[in-house]
Amino acid sequence: MSEPPSRGAERDLFRDTWVRYLGYANEVGEAFRSLVPAAVVWLSYGVSSSYVLADAIDKGKKARDVPGPEAGRSSRVTVAVVDTFVWQALASVAIPGFTINRVCAASLYILSSATRWPLAVRKWTTTALGLLAIPVIIHPIDRSVDFLLDSSLRKLYPSVEKPSSS
Repeated sequence: MSEPPSRGAERDLFRDTWVRYLGYANEVGEAFRSLVPAAVVWLSYGVSSSYVLADAIDKGKKARDVPGPEAGRSSRVTVAVVDTFVWQALASVAIPGFTINRVCAASLYILSSATRWPLAVRKWTTTALGLLAIPVIIHPIDRSVDFLLDSSLRKLYPSVEKPSSS
């Protein structure tokens, strides 16, 4: 989660409040995949994807409202929306969802092979391991997505437009 705003700074609803946790809905859904119907997991992706879209729109509105020449406003808004959307889609949905899915699948497989625990115990253990992995993977994924975008997409932006979406 980003640093709290300094005194007098505008509070970012999507980064500085509980709303940020909606971006983790799909990881929680993946952790519970072995215990809930697939529709619940897909719903969790809908929640986190809605968060990503809302954050991108919010950053576009904020970029639009920045004082500056009218000629560069469209570019500024586009960069803000695209950068935020791509960063959030990768760092909040795609990569962590895949990671938790694989952690849970691997742990369920290992528990099935290595123990004689009842299936319900193995599934709940897998869910617990998936939930415990979420805080461990967040910062490495965020930094990796920063590096990826800094090395690719952000090189395409106009030189004055270098957003930091993380």
